[in-house]
Amino acid sequence: QVQLVESGGGLVQPGGSLRLSCVASVASGVTFRRYVMSWYRQAPGKERELVAAISSIGDSTNYADSVKGRFTISRDNAQNTVYLQMNSLKPEDTAVYYCNARYAVAYWGQGTQVTVSS
Repeated sequence: QVQLVESGGGLVQPGGSLRLSCVASVASGVTFRRYVMSWYRQAPGKERELVAAISSIGDSTNYADSVKGRFTISRDNAQNTVYLQMNSLKPEDTAVYYCNARYAVAYWGQGTQVTVSS
């Protein structure tokens, strides 16, 4: 009922910035604004971890300790889109970043690669 497509990943130098986007296509009768939206990431050889989450109407957010103060999650319910602004990127932020939508059932995007390297 929900398809998620991430974009915005790429190669960036340490200290740089990227903005990830996740656009949701929803089936008829499904309302995007009901979904809690999150960004996860998975580095090679590591488990997938929660990076940031935002409530259905955008009034509450939470972040992994490792990204607090550097990353910002936001959403535009009119555009069925969630964003992740990533600043002051570090090599340890290198991972595949996944968008997640959750409302009773969870949906995942295909992921977008972020590589932080000089």
